[in-house]
Amino acid sequence: MELRALGMGLAFAVMWSSAFTSARIIVASAPPLTALCLRFLISGLLGVLIARILGQSWKLTRGQWRATVIFGLCQNTLYLGLNFVAMQTIEAGLAAIIASTMPLLVGLAGWLIFRERIGWMGMMGLVAGVVGVAIIMGARLNGGVDLFGLGLCVAGVIALTFATLAVRGATSGGNFLMIVGLQMLVGSVGLAVGAAAMETIEVTWSWQLIAAFAYTTLVPGLAATLVWFWLVNRIGATKAATFHFLNPFLGVAIAALILSETLSAQDLIGVAVIMGGILAVQLSRQRRVV
Repeated sequence: MELRALGMGLAFAVMWSSAFTSARIIVASAPPLTALCLRFLISGLLGVLIARILGQSWKLTRGQWRATVIFGLCQNTLYLGLNFVAMQTIEAGLAAIIASTMPLLVGLAGWLIFRERIGWMGMMGLVAGVVGVAIIMGARLNGGVDLFGLGLCVAGVIALTFATLAVRGATSGGNFLMIVGLQMLVGSVGLAVGAAAMETIEVTWSWQLIAAFAYTTLVPGLAATLVWFWLVNRIGATKAATFHFLNPFLGVAIAALILSETLSAQDLIGVAVIMGGILAVQLSRQRRVV
């Protein structure tokens, strides 16, 4: 892999992983669904604007519209909405770890449902992922983690896994950035419905809230998407997905650095095992493509 692609892949992993820390700051001072709705409205409008400047069209194929609606609702409304609500009581590091298991769940579902061959390396990766999650959850449950918030995070990553499987290949044919922008707007509409039904707008304003919201909107929300788009076109989706193995470590490291979240030895061991599992699954998929 060329040096530039490696650097961009690392940048993407850092941006993706940091979103949980900035989200934790936001939900401490603002209603989660309302804040996320506004974030996607801004990110979506910017994404569509940039796509139009690049000459992309919002006249999508049937499959692309299907992907836009499914991903917009499952990823942006359900996955991130549930995570934002959960992080009112769940630490950012734990939410990042749970979300990082998505590649493992996709690999497992592909094997069980679509009968995809993953080989011995992929199988060992799935087993390692389960073991790593068990190590972390054992420690957290003994430490009195909020079970409702934990359940929301789990439901969120399942929704993201479903969306990933449901729209495989549906975004081909160009207009990728336009699709991403429209997905964000779809998610914003779904979140607006939830926010109107369940939340009252009470905001404790501070520079930390403003900075975290601006960062979440522009960096993980938009910049990370642009970097991912560049990576997929440069090295392919399978190789690009390998960078997800860094997310568990980076997620807990950034949360510990900025939010001073504590990490036990069991957490670190579990994170290392999950990272190894994700890497094994992705390398197994990469071998099949080659």
